[in-house]
Amino acid sequence: MAQHGMVDPAIFESLQEKVDQESATREVLQEIVQTLEKQGRSAKAILSRAHSTPVSEVQDVVNSAEGAVRHQLDSVTKLSEAASKQPYYKWNWIWTHQVQDTIFTILFCGWLGGYNSKESGRLLTIEEVGEIMKVPVNLKDRDAFHITITEYLLSLVSLIEELSRLARNSVTLGDYKRPVQISQFIKDVHAGFQILNLKNDILRKRSDGLKYKVKEVEDVVYDLSLRGLMPKEDS
Repeated sequence: MAQHGMVDPAIFESLQEKVDQESATREVLQEIVQTLEKQGRSAKAILSRAHSTPVSEVQDVVNSAEGAVRHQLDSVTKLSEAASKQPYYKWNWIWTHQVQDTIFTILFCGWLGGYNSKESGRLLTIEEVGEIMKVPVNLKDRDAFHITITEYLLSLVSLIEELSRLARNSVTLGDYKRPVQISQFIKDVHAGFQILNLKNDILRKRSDGLKYKVKEVEDVVYDLSLRGLMPKEDS
């Protein structure tokens, strides 16, 4: 009598079902993330106008940028709804870059005086960013969509890189106050990073580059002082 195989084909049928479910999940998430990426590019394009806009007119750029960020926030809401049905760390790689871009655009808007900052130069906290995005931050007690501290810090490094460019471009616009303001801000953030004991390799690598940004902006300020262009303290 012929022996039947000991492997039940139903095992593979159920595996196929799981594979199909995973593919469907990936497609749903990727579609939202592609939209978020496009929206991020639009918001960044608007924010890049800050580099060629006098400070007196920057509020217009900020208002337009906040409008563009609202589209990103709509996508983040969709992403949060879809992703919270899934194990967070299994799928986080799909959206983390686009979420960092969203955090960056919010941080830059905030720094330029948006999000009720009233004046430029303010760093929005991770909690404030979470409130704007309407998502939890640094979740430990349940498996749901959230912003991680690493994502926030990587976005902050991007902000510093952007501000070091803004310092140079401000001089071109004849604005000698902003580089001094940026220099102080970057030093403060860099000092903050020195306190952190970073385990994440990417974050450690990128935050190591902050010292060069501190130096770049210090050079801009030093150059202004050599040329007698430093703003008066009380001005």
